[in-house]
Amino acid sequence: MTSPVPNHKPVLVVDFGAQYAQLIARRVREAHVYSEIVPHTWPAQRMLAKNPAAIILSGGPASVYEAGAPRVDPALFASGVPMLGICYGFQAMAHALGGAVDRAALGEYGSTVVDVVRPGGLLASSPPRQTVWMSHGVAVTEAPEGFEVLAASAGAPVAAFQDRARGLYGVQWHPEVRHTPLGQASLENFLFTEAGLRPDWTPGSIAAEQIEAIRGQVGGARVICGLSGGVDSAVAAALVQRAVGDQLTCVFVDHGLLREGEREQVERDFVAVTGARLVVFDARAAFLEALAGVTDPEAKRKIIGREFIRAFEAAARAAASGGPGQENTGEVKFLVQGTLYPDVVESGGGEGAAVIKSHHNVGGLPADLRFELIEPLRALFKDEVRAVGSELGLPDAMVWRQPFPGPGLGIRIIGEVTEARLETIRRADGIVREELTRAGLDREIWQCPVVLLADVRSVGVQGDSGPTAIRWCCGRSARTTR
Repeated sequence: MTSPVPNHKPVLVVDFGAQYAQLIARRVREAHVYSEIVPHTWPAQRMLAKNPAAIILSGGPASVYEAGAPRVDPALFASGVPMLGICYGFQAMAHALGGAVDRAALGEYGSTVVDVVRPGGLLASSPPRQTVWMSHGVAVTEAPEGFEVLAASAGAPVAAFQDRARGLYGVQWHPEVRHTPLGQASLENFLFTEAGLRPDWTPGSIAAEQIEAIRGQVGGARVICGLSGGVDSAVAAALVQRAVGDQLTCVFVDHGLLREGEREQVERDFVAVTGARLVVFDARAAFLEALAGVTDPEAKRKIIGREFIRAFEAAARAAASGGPGQENTGEVKFLVQGTLYPDVVESGGGEGAAVIKSHHNVGGLPADLRFELIEPLRALFKDEVRAVGSELGLPDAMVWRQPFPGPGLGIRIIGEVTEARLETIRRADGIVREELTRAGLDREIWQCPVVLLADVRSVGVQGDSGPTAIRWCCGRSARTTR
C-alpha cells in the first residue's frame, strides 16, 4: 500500500471521544499542516514513535473526576513536543500538571464572551474581548505552576493558559468550530509561532509525493482502477496515471443507475484530461434484470453490490486480455481505490479509533482478493481530494460533483427499480443540478439528494396537477418533474 505521507511529521490529534476530533484535524490541514488522529489509549511511547511535530488534545464528554475518565500519559508533557489542550484536553492537562479543576459555578454552553487578560503567544493579536464557543460544566480554577493565565470567562476563571518554556498551551473553548471567529487564528498561532511549523502540506506537495510513492510501489506492473465518475476514484486514477501512464487501465461499469450524463462525462472529460486507457463495460440489462420486482432497500443494495463485483471482474478479465483486437498485456497486479481518511477513521481503522460506520472499501473486500491495493487518498479529507483534483487539471464538474451513493439511483427510488422510473429520476436530478449551477450554489451545498417516491401513497402537498412524485432537499425552489 502506498505510504500516505512520506515527507511530513504529523500533528497528532489525540481523540478523547469528542465529536470534533476530525474537525480539529481538518482545521490543522486547512493551515497546510499534516495531521493524524490517534486514540487517547495509546501510551506516550507509541505516540512519540510517530515523531510528531506537535500534539493537540481534543475535547471529550467526560469529567477528569469521573471513574475511568481518559488520562494523558505524563511522559508526553516532558517530551518537549509542543502541545495544545482543547476543552477536556485543556482540563486533563491542567489536572495532570497539578492545577485545580472543579465543577464550574456557571456551566457555559454555546456562544460565550471571554476576557483576554494577557494577550500574546497563543492569543497574539487578540482583542481584549472575543466571542468563543464553550461547552463545559467543569472548569480550571487554578493554573498549574509555571503557567500564565491568558483569558477568563464568567464560568471559567482560567479559560486559557500557556507555559511557553515547556511548549504547553490550552483553551477551554473550541477554536476549531466556526462559532469561534478567531479560533483558526489561535490554532495557527500555536502551529506556526509557538510550535515553529511550516505550511508545506499543499495540493501540489501531496500530488508530487503520491506520484513518487506510487511509482516506487508499482514498478513495471499493471494496475486497474474501478472508475465511478465520482471525485474520489477520478482523483485516485489521475494520480496513478501521472505516475505510471499506460500501465493503468480504468474500468467504468455502466450499471444503468447513473446520473444524467455521467458516462459521457467520464468518456469525454476524464480521458481528455488524463489520457488514461478506459474500458467501458455495459451491464445495464444485467442490473435491471437482477433488480426486477425487488423493493426492499437493503436487498437492492446487496444485489447492486453483487452485480457490480461480477461486472467489474468481467471487465478486468477483458482489460487483462487487451480487449477485442488488442494485444494481451498481461496480468494485473494492483487495484486502485479511492479510500479517504474519514473512511478509515469511521471504520475503526484510524489507529484504534472507535467504529462509527463501516465503509465498503475498508475491510469489506474479499479475503481472496488477488490484487495489491493502491490507496493514494487514504490520508486525505474530501476537501483535500478536491484540491488535489484541481491541481491535476480535472474539470470542475468532476471535482465538485456532489457525493453520490455507490448503489446510485437504485436506492433513490422508493420501490421497484424500472427503466421508466430511472429515466424519471435521472431527468429530475439533472434539472435540480442544473438549477443549482445556475444559482451559483454548486460549492455551497454539500449534497442534494433527489428521491423518487415511486411506491408511496400518502396525503401530502398537492399542486394544480396533483401530488408531487419527486422530493429534493436543498432549500431552494426549482422546476418539478412528475
